[in-house]
Amino acid sequence: MASSVGRGARDVIRYSRFANLEYNEVMELRPQDVVVALKLAVLPEAEQPTYAGMAAALEMSSSEVHSAVKRAKAARLVVDLDGRLRADRRCLLEFLIHGVKYAFPAVRGGLTRGVPTSVAAPPLNGEFASGGEPPPVWPDAAGKMRGLEFSPLARNAPKAAKRDQELYELLALVDAIREGRARERQMAVKELTARLKRRRRR
Repeated sequence: MASSVGRGARDVIRYSRFANLEYNEVMELRPQDVVVALKLAVLPEAEQPTYAGMAAALEMSSSEVHSAVKRAKAARLVVDLDGRLRADRRCLLEFLIHGVKYAFPAVRGGLTRGVPTSVAAPPLNGEFASGGEPPPVWPDAAGKMRGLEFSPLARNAPKAAKRDQELYELLALVDAIREGRARERQMAVKELTARLKRRRRR
């Protein structure tokens, strides 16, 4: 039985599918896109970030940063203000508070050596008693703390955090939101809100 769909229509359907696949590949938000947005959020307002500079700071390639920015802009986490890339702090904060734990949930593992995160890292590490539990850590052979493995938001996050203390603290707060007890999440949200609403002038 001959198909009722003509060749032209089949071509349109086929190319539409390709277009949709390409669009989804470009626009689906990825964890590294959030790291890029957080990095932009901690940069001084007067600073003009470049893709090369961002790549070096975040342990990514320039093409990876470019793709991440494109997806983050589509998700409204990043905006272009007169040629300057900036985090959209309001949208970013909303996503971090309400969406990140569902989009990018943390995965816990066994005992390992690593870098402290969540409530074991600043600024929350002085607020909560461990209760004898091993602290959450990003796995790192050179890490100075032994604790329970906690998957970083993105593959490049731990190395990027080593280069930027302020970014490190934001990532730790995000981890407390990704998987923390109610009071831990509440305090992380309060601290994250204060930091993202504070503008850096220098």
